[in-house]
This record gives sequence, structure tokens and C-alpha cells, in this order.
Amino acid sequence: MSYQVTLEPSGHQFIVEDDETILEAALREGFALPYGCRNGACGTCKGKVLAGDVDHGAHSPNALKDAEKTRGLALFCRAKPLSDLTIEAREIGAARDIVVKTLPCRVERLEKRTDDVMVMKIKLPASERLQFLAGQYIDILLKDGRARSYSLANPPHDDALLELHIRHVQGGLFSSHVFSTLKERDILRLKGPLGSFFIREDSDKPMIFVAGGTGFAPAKAMLEHAFAARMDREMVLYWGVRALKDLYMAELALQWQAEHPNFSFVPVLSNPQPDDRWQGRTGLVHEAVLADFSDLSGYQVYVCGAPAMVDSARASFVATRKLPEDEFFADSFVYAADAEAAPAA
Repeated sequence: MSYQVTLEPSGHQFIVEDDETILEAALREGFALPYGCRNGACGTCKGKVLAGDVDHGAHSPNALKDAEKTRGLALFCRAKPLSDLTIEAREIGAARDIVVKTLPCRVERLEKRTDDVMVMKIKLPASERLQFLAGQYIDILLKDGRARSYSLANPPHDDALLELHIRHVQGGLFSSHVFSTLKERDILRLKGPLGSFFIREDSDKPMIFVAGGTGFAPAKAMLEHAFAARMDREMVLYWGVRALKDLYMAELALQWQAEHPNFSFVPVLSNPQPDDRWQGRTGLVHEAVLADFSDLSGYQVYVCGAPAMVDSARASFVATRKLPEDEFFADSFVYAADAEAAPAA
């Protein structure tokens, strides 16, 4: 049986389905409540039940004491409603509200999508989860003290594994390791979440996402979050790559387009090969946006990719299409042997 939960003081409401915890349902519906371990051990998700009854579930007695239950407190990562509820919980609305952590992680899966793009999925210890906003990134900490930054490609509600899209940079210290010697079950260290690249949900403006290459990763996270949160804003993704083979998750974007009437997908190839038999858009990806929109004054634009693309998009959208400067959000990916895939949000 499903139950309705009302969040105070915001007044937001969401439905908890059978076998869901309060936190799972809140994240699925796009409401970012605080959490840490998600297994009843840390107490980060603790909040107050103002009205209704819950099953507290299995948890550490140190994270929630019996006296706290008597006062109406519950761990929302473990509690399940037994009736409609009103709860008191702080909603996270910005990156500054989230704790940055340094954690070990294990390589769970390595999937080579193209000759130079690897999808890597990593798992945190059982006692830890990473809370983040869709679009943020993490640093992979190397043994020599340096770091390599990669955007999280999974949305916050689907965080059992963290997904990274890694482009192989010739001579790159970490990416060469990923493509040659890194193995599943290897241990890495990460720091995050970092960055201010995430959807501004206090707006109802339509959104344009412009991704270059593996800039698709944060766009993927943001779009999957938007779909899960049932955002009804118009959304369009322009994904620019060199050739057809570089659209390494085109089938996913096409699936989104088929499933969500408010979303459309525009792939753009800058250098299609004869074997591609490409009949779609060609050229620079930001120029495709310019061709399609004469006025961006009522839009938000989220751009992720190489600095040159980001800078060109910013300049042209603001100067020639009336995009307000404060409605342009960007994540610049630096690809170099000494600074691989580094988002500078």
C-alpha cells in the first residue's frame, strides 16, 4: 500500500510505494533529504515524524535510541510509513549544504564503450553513500597526491554504484591506467562531491543541455534526475561528437525521447565518416543551437564539454540570442596529459 508524505516546513509532498523507505521515495521524487550511509548506521538522515506512524526498520541502536523514537524521531533511510505522514526534515537546495568526503572505493565494472571512452562504475564501502546533486563531480585521488576530476553520470536516486565516463587521453597518467592496467575490484580513493553544476530547480524555464564528448556524463545525470522528479519543463539535449561511433550512449538518449514528450535529442557530428552514412546535423554543436533558437531570453542553458566549446557557447548565446548571463551554467572539461577530464564548474 502507498502512503503520502508531507515535508515540513516546505509543504512538499510525495508518495511512498510498497517496500520503499521514506528516503528512497523522497530521492526518487527529486527531494534531496540529508543522508549518509543509507543503512541506519550514521544518523545523518534523522528527522521528526510530526503525524502518522512508521516502522523504524533495522538500524544501529547508536544511530537512533529508544528515547529518540519516543520523541518522534526516525531514520528516514530505514523507516517505512504505516500511514500517511507529516515529517520535519531539511531539504538540501544547494551544493553548500552537502558534506564533501574523502572515501575509498572499489572498481565494480569497466565497460569500454568506444576505443577511447570507458564507463567505470565504482562502489563505496557498505557503511557509506555519497550524497550529491546531479551534475556534480568527484576527484579520483592518485598515489602521487594529484587528482583527476570526473563528473558523476548517475542521478542521486540511483547511487548504489557511482558512474564515471572516462576518455582516454594519450599520455594521460590516470586514463592510460584505466585503459591498460586497471581491473575490476581494484581500490581507488575519491573526494567529493564537488562543483556547482546542477539544475536550478527553483525555475520553471525550459532547459537546453549542450554536451561535447564525455560532457554527456553530467547531462545524463541531470536529465535522469529531471525525469525521476517528473519535471514538466521542456528539455532538449544537443550532443556534439566527432563521428557516429562517438555517440556512445545514443540509444539511451533516443529511449528518453521516446518515453518523455517534453524531451528531445539532437546529435551533432563535427566530422562524420563516409561509413557513418550520416543524414543528421553536422558542424559545431553550439552552432546547432544558434540555428534552432533565435531568442534564448526565456531559457536556462547547461553546457558541458571542452573549454573552447563552453566559451563559444557562452559568448554567442548571450550576445546574439539574449540569454541572460545568470541563466548560463557550465562545466569545462580540460583534456590534457597533465589535467585529464577536469571539470571546472
